Amino acid sequence: MTYKTIMVVDDEESIRQTLQGILSDEGYKVIMVGSGEDALKMIEEELPDLVLLDIWLPGMDGIETLNLIKRDYPQIQVIMMSGHGTIETAVRATKLGAFDFFEKPLSLDKVVLIINHALDLVRLEEENRLLRQKFPQDYELTGESKATMDLKEIISIVAPTNAWILIMGENGTGKELVARSIHRQSRRARKPFIEVNCAAIPEDLIESELFGHEKGAFTGATSAKKGKFDLANEGTIFLDEVADMSLKAQAKILRILQEKKFERVGGTKIIDTDVRVIAATNKDLEKEMESEKFRQDLYYRLHVIPLQVPPLRERKEDVPLLAARFLREFCAKEGIEDKTIGEDALAILMGHDWPGNVRELKNIIERLVILTTGKVIRSEDIPPFMKTTHLESWDDLVLSLNSFRTAKTEFEKRFIARKLQEAEGNVSKTADLIGLERSNLHRKIKSYGLDTKKE
Repeated sequence: MTYKTIMVVDDEESIRQTLQGILSDEGYKVIMVGSGEDALKMIEEELPDLVLLDIWLPGMDGIETLNLIKRDYPQIQVIMMSGHGTIETAVRATKLGAFDFFEKPLSLDKVVLIINHALDLVRLEEENRLLRQKFPQDYELTGESKATMDLKEIISIVAPTNAWILIMGENGTGKELVARSIHRQSRRARKPFIEVNCAAIPEDLIESELFGHEKGAFTGATSAKKGKFDLANEGTIFLDEVADMSLKAQAKILRILQEKKFERVGGTKIIDTDVRVIAATNKDLEKEMESEKFRQDLYYRLHVIPLQVPPLRERKEDVPLLAARFLREFCAKEGIEDKTIGEDALAILMGHDWPGNVRELKNIIERLVILTTGKVIRSEDIPPFMKTTHLESWDDLVLSLNSFRTAKTEFEKRFIARKLQEAEGNVSKTADLIGLERSNLHRKIKSYGLDTKKE
């Protein structure tokens, strides 16, 4: 369990002891110092979540200390205390970033309440920071092909465990989505999911990104910073493109994975970490080991449960569902009326080999949403380079489907679409034509996203 750390800065021993007793009983880790200078030194080592700071201190006063804390550690919440406070002092402290202001003698119940509110704000800011990352709104894998259903079943089995997982697959297959789906279904779901793009971090900054750094650890380190492993504590860390790290960086990763502890760059304090590790790569790690580009010991550390994400060309039955999902997302994003994909256009999409996998399909659908003027996307709207490989007939489409359920669904959709066309989009006429209750037909039309005319 992780305890929030509170630093008490007061030159009166009795107040420090009183606050330590109360806050320890509330489950907080408490650090006590008697001056502003000592507080700044201790913050470099401990990086507390909140500081209770007296205004009247020997040497550097509380206002000056507050100013320096908020300048170098803006994420730390500070609550001011004073036995000689004035309105002007409280206003000044607030302008400098103090969360609140207490007058002595302290009301301990009020102190605990305000501290809880301040730490709630810390938690919300951290959650908002995580949400500002590129975080998919939908963590469910889309598709009903056998390959996708098999993958979903494996995820449902391994997700509730703490086992480390290595996800393999081509670029664009959705390895990150698989990782997030595992985290969402795990016992750590309410804890952070921290992504590390191993290919994007310069080698000279890898330690700072992963383990954090102290103020002044290197040029440009103007404040202390928590690293990815610190932020992921009790949650999941996702090491994407893990094979693209240098051997030096791999050695540093291996050490923390083995020891489950680390030091920030420029620091001396040992920090324990409890993270679940999910790694992903588009490379053949066995070949990378043969060419001495990937450490064998790291491979076996990560390769506890391997998951293979199939390319889209091996699960084309998923294309209609994926395309429909992306259509809804991009129409909503652009604020335009929902569009549908015509039968002729869908046949082209089904016939394409998708070398860029799901990412390529998503990009194509976004382009079609923006450039297609009508409500229905037709074959003429599809980029020309995709038309050379599309399926020419229903027979070809049937041959590409491996699931009876998917084939049945696709046939029903096409059958209703054709009969709607014959009835010129009139739902009542179509219902009479095919012998189906109008309400039942209307539900199917809505489910398949078919185009109709107003009656």
